[in-house]
Amino acid sequence: MDAGAGSESPPAERGDPGLTAEEDARARAEFAALHGLALRASGVPERYWGRLLHKLEHEVFDAGEMFGIMQVQEVEEESEGEEAREARKKQPNPGGELCYKVIVTSENGLQAADPNSIFLIDHAWTCRVERARQQLQQVPGLLHRMASLMGIEFHGELPSAEAEDLVLEEMWRFNQTYQLAHGTAEEKVPVWYVMDEFGSRIQHSDTPSFATAPFFYMPQQVAYTLLWPLRDLDTGEEVTRDFAYGEADPLIRKCMLLPWVPADLLDFSSSTPEPPDEHYQAILEENKEKLPLAISPVAYPCDHVFKVYTDIQLVFSHLTHPRFTFTQSEADADILYNFSHFKDYRTLSQERPNVLLNQFPCENLLTVKDCLASIARRAGGPEGPAWLPRTFNLRTELPQFVSYFQQRERRGQDNHWICKPWNLARSLDTHITRSLHSIIRHRESTPKVSLKPRPRLLPMSWPAGEGCVTVQERGEPLSSAVQVVSKYIENPVLFLREDVGPVKFDVRYVVLLRSVKPLRLFVYDVFWLRFSNRPFALDDLDDYEKHFTVMNYDPEVVLKQVHCNEFIPEFEKQYPEFPWKSVQADIFQAFTELFQVACAKPPPLGLCNYPSSRAVYAIDLMLKWDNCPDGKRMMQPQILEVNFNPDCERACRYHPSFFNDVFSTLYLDEPDHCHVTRLT
Repeated sequence: MDAGAGSESPPAERGDPGLTAEEDARARAEFAALHGLALRASGVPERYWGRLLHKLEHEVFDAGEMFGIMQVQEVEEESEGEEAREARKKQPNPGGELCYKVIVTSENGLQAADPNSIFLIDHAWTCRVERARQQLQQVPGLLHRMASLMGIEFHGELPSAEAEDLVLEEMWRFNQTYQLAHGTAEEKVPVWYVMDEFGSRIQHSDTPSFATAPFFYMPQQVAYTLLWPLRDLDTGEEVTRDFAYGEADPLIRKCMLLPWVPADLLDFSSSTPEPPDEHYQAILEENKEKLPLAISPVAYPCDHVFKVYTDIQLVFSHLTHPRFTFTQSEADADILYNFSHFKDYRTLSQERPNVLLNQFPCENLLTVKDCLASIARRAGGPEGPAWLPRTFNLRTELPQFVSYFQQRERRGQDNHWICKPWNLARSLDTHITRSLHSIIRHRESTPKVSLKPRPRLLPMSWPAGEGCVTVQERGEPLSSAVQVVSKYIENPVLFLREDVGPVKFDVRYVVLLRSVKPLRLFVYDVFWLRFSNRPFALDDLDDYEKHFTVMNYDPEVVLKQVHCNEFIPEFEKQYPEFPWKSVQADIFQAFTELFQVACAKPPPLGLCNYPSSRAVYAIDLMLKWDNCPDGKRMMQPQILEVNFNPDCERACRYHPSFFNDVFSTLYLDEPDHCHVTRLT
């Protein structure tokens, strides 16, 4: 952004007139040290920093001295297209709509060079999506204020489910977002906020007069939105901002602006072929992964005792096979079995080619959600294979998704979708919706640009939105820093829980990858099950216990556990036409096809054939109802995700030999007496 707006910065004005020059200079230096990186990343000119500090310290909200809110009546014009008229009918108040604009009311106008021309906007509502309905129900006055701010009219008393639904739908036209760059996984879930009545009245323009950026003031632990001019404005001129700031591509802008500007993309192709080779090369580079040199397969004597270096406590506790011993020295180890991702395969292949690993170069093609969808198209073409829900990368395939959504809407097909972040597990920041606006806006909640801040300097990660640059923790793969959206399984195979009723369930299999060329893949004979806690129905989409199965991280939530040996006969009792052996054969076929396409191309387009690599993955899947070509009903496996270094606590608890089986299969090439089945 050209934050200077065409004029040179004058000498900085004193931040707080109540301080001496020395005190003011010290305060400004401390402020710049604490917040300078965030302010620069957001494009806030330094000429404003002094007065900004004063306004933050004293909570000065002086926008009312410079601006006013003007109410206008939008009328349907004769030249308005059918598309715009139909969109107007779908709004909460169809027909002539009340609209608000913010204008400059100061008699002398507003000068961008004035150090005082930066303003604080308060936030009327801050939430995480999964708590939004609960807050509307429990915070006194919040639902009424949001309904009023969003221009929602309804009949009846507040609160009401109808009013809540309208606010939860309309809020995507008002929401902004930021994300904590540090903290626990739960704390990194994006935060959404609605600016106060003043900030929310600022309208969009492709040629904005102002910029805005979220800002977290650390001394008070409070988030604001900053507003500053991009040029001089006269009295009566409108205050506008670019709702699609930073995006130059006209087609992407058209998609991003859909919540406010209706558009028809039905004629645009929804086909999503596999990305070009350059896409995978960029992922490799951004991932800072160095591919190994070619080496010969490692040959150890048949009685060799392997020294294992690991940072995984479960391996320490449960690997008891006599041919493995532990070492605390990484340099002495024959096997490096680590929880974290290894990056420098090149150096390892040069200096210690005989050291065995528990991961493969480029395995993020399997374990990162958008990459998984990309390589799966090798098996199913642009639409993807039958065993993977239709998935779009919202960073690179937004127009295709919008077209596909609108096509399904026109045909009257189910349009429930699930938004998933690229880098969080345990269903964190995962949302089910049938709102196109919600899905489009979720695209903004993911990091895009890499910086390397010191943790104390930059506590927040701003979205790729107006006037700001987002921050991502060092070492995370940026090409995959995206939201993906997958077709929600609207017709899952259910399991009848006697205590609840028919619920969703998913299945986790552990697969062992011994080598890429030749492809040698095994699956552990025991699988694990997770169940929802409430009967399934396509409603109450924010009811976690109805639509999700991950219950083992909240001590207050019931965790239903069933061993696979108990599950199989009960499943076959409920579905006598579908013996589990047959269902599992289809599941294993899907696993085989997935790894075949993942290994079909050389790195970085596929998993690297590094002879010293081995790996353990967990594959989560569901079953859905589908039809065979002859019309007969069938159960179709649906792979949900592939996990690197999965949590094996339950496996070890109920099957103490688990890691003995894993290590014997992967490192001793002795699978025959282990609880594994060879797939390839």
